[in-house]
Amino acid sequence: MQNGHDRRVVSSIQTTNLADILERVLDKGIVIAGDITISLADIELLSIKLRLLVASVDKAQEMGIDWWQSDPALSSRARKLEEENDLLKARLERLEARLPAPLGSG
Repeated sequence: MQNGHDRRVVSSIQTTNLADILERVLDKGIVIAGDITISLADIELLSIKLRLLVASVDKAQEMGIDWWQSDPALSSRARKLEEENDLLKARLERLEARLPAPLGSG
């Protein structure tokens, strides 16, 4: 039977290995891809393409992936830009409504 010290050593080694693996995956990145197709009598009913990239933010940016920076749900800066854009569109619509109709349009 193992004593408490032996179990802590095994647990410590497993934790270190898991941390090393996670560090490597985030540093290098990993892509998991798969396709699922559901067919009935040779008729394709549903097709799903799955693509998963696991990487650190730095690695993703190095690869040219930075969509979260422009997603209003994830970025306060993008949310602010979207709000400003909506305000400007509304203002432009109000200004255009005040202009007389162009010559020859009705």
